[in-house]
Amino acid sequence: MKRMTRLGMLAGIALVVGISGCGTTQARQGEVIGGVVGGLIGNQIGDGSGRTAAIIIGTLAGSMIGREVGESMDQNDRMYAAQTLNDNRTGESMMWTNPDNGNVYEVTPTRTYEVETGPCREFTLNASVGGGPNQEVYSTACLQADGSWKLQP
Repeated sequence: MKRMTRLGMLAGIALVVGISGCGTTQARQGEVIGGVVGGLIGNQIGDGSGRTAAIIIGTLAGSMIGREVGESMDQNDRMYAAQTLNDNRTGESMMWTNPDNGNVYEVTPTRTYEVETGPCREFTLNASVGGGPNQEVYSTACLQADGSWKLQP
């Protein structure tokens, strides 16, 4: 179940890194992506007749987690995450605590590479949301023409 939690959080967190827009839209995006990722994980861990149940449970859990994380990051959190992807060298972390909600985030770029449209960065994000346990997630984001970072599938 811990693996599903990490990947569900990945979906919610990665969607809000550097993407502008309202919190409700990001919560919905986190919910959708979290549900997809959770369903995929359920498919991988389920066996035989239990696979369908694992997919359903994974989808529901991923949706809830993705929505929660999508709602938890405010504009300043997204700015810090984007700033880290823009400015930090590979392996150089940036950590911050949101003074309004106490959530703690740490982003570390782990690899940078070029694609046809520009640079992409793999990164880890450690997050403690709502005083909960620290969760480490992994993702890749690519720089868009408007300067935002977009999660890659």
